[in-house]
Amino acid sequence: MDATDSAILLELFLDLDTPEGLRAELLEGEILIEPPGDGHHAHLRSELADQVWHESATEMQMSQHKGLRLAAGTPHPPNHVIPDVTFAPEELRLFRGAAPWMEPDGVAMVAEVTSSRPDQDRITKRHCYARAGIPLYLLIDREKSQVSLFSAPHREEYTEVHLAAFGEPLTIPAPFGFDLDTKDFL
Repeated sequence: MDATDSAILLELFLDLDTPEGLRAELLEGEILIEPPGDGHHAHLRSELADQVWHESATEMQMSQHKGLRLAAGTPHPPNHVIPDVTFAPEELRLFRGAAPWMEPDGVAMVAEVTSSRPDQDRITKRHCYARAGIPLYLLIDREKSQVSLFSAPHREEYTEVHLAAFGEPLTIPAPFGFDLDTKDFL
């Protein structure tokens, strides 16, 4: 893909009129349109958010489906990714006045719950978030019944990963500083 093709693709993506309830992302040169998640997907997002709000050592703001503009691997246009949940320290007030597609500076953690395209969450988005330097990526993998926490981003990969089967606790490090209880993920 040359620079002209990248510019055209980005323009087409930004001009999309996505039907209500669907979300569109531009991921490594591919436009993805996703339906809303099912009830279990919403339950897992809610469980995570509740624990962060009640247990985190740092007060956090949360946004569900907040658009992030992330660098892409060449020769693609910038990725436009919508994590299921994005967390940032409340003191930053990161979401207030943010553009529809904001830069990831200040984001402490993004979380994805697998749905119709689990490999996008397991592989492609993981590389995008690492490349953007987002410190923590939490993947709730419904098919594998496990939670993965990726940390220490370096280039296009996270250098550390911690896993817990649903039902086991998973430590979420600073600035969160608590053990995620996954019993209700079952």
